[in-house]
Amino acid sequence: MKLSNQTAIVTGASRGIGKAIALALAREGCNIAAVARSDSSANSIAEEIKALGVKFAGYGVDISSSASVNECVDKVQKEFGNIDILINNAGITRDTLIMRMTDEDWDSVLQTNLKGAFNWTRAATKYMMKARKGKIINVGSVIGLHGNAGQANYAAAKAGLIGLTKSVAKELAGRNITCNVICPGFIQTDMTDVLSEELKQKLQEQIPLKRLGAAGDVAELALYLSCAGSNYMTGQVLTVDGGLFI
Repeated sequence: MKLSNQTAIVTGASRGIGKAIALALAREGCNIAAVARSDSSANSIAEEIKALGVKFAGYGVDISSSASVNECVDKVQKEFGNIDILINNAGITRDTLIMRMTDEDWDSVLQTNLKGAFNWTRAATKYMMKARKGKIINVGSVIGLHGNAGQANYAAAKAGLIGLTKSVAKELAGRNITCNVICPGFIQTDMTDVLSEELKQKLQEQIPLKRLGAAGDVAELALYLSCAGSNYMTGQVLTVDGGLFI
């Protein structure tokens, strides 16, 4: 297996893209430290992961709190013995037009989607730097590249994540730590399930591949970036959007 005896922290692991990534890595022998908002959510995938024969632990963490994140990373290092891969996937939306957007709408999205990734990266790289190796994969969005009406907060956070990725890649390359960002397009998750069928159909008509993406489409790329085959890739922005923004 490609990731035997390695350990990955996956944030937002209880559903959607995060769950798909955790399962993809586990199938290749990777131990999984799953993070979600609550212990129960984080442990909701425990049976599926353990069935693949790898070690699993779930952690409920407020990822906007640096103290909580630092504590969790220390626990993971102690319980698993190593931290090889960090998947910064957790994210929220608070969509509305900018004239109606409240301070809380703005702050909560930036705190979770951008500061959360910063908190995990800073905490995990402490151990990666000592090991002189590591893989960091951030899950961004095509919205961070192109913007979208009604999503100024989300777009700003995801654009910031791209800048964070490139800076971390430059800072940590000397320690054999890579950092890349995946920017999905419209993927079938809880976030898109709330869209009307009419809107989904209109979206699909705009996508050259004529379908919404699946969580597995993103997970397979995250798996590649976690494995040795991507060792010479860092600071890259990779879109998974069915050709939407060709």
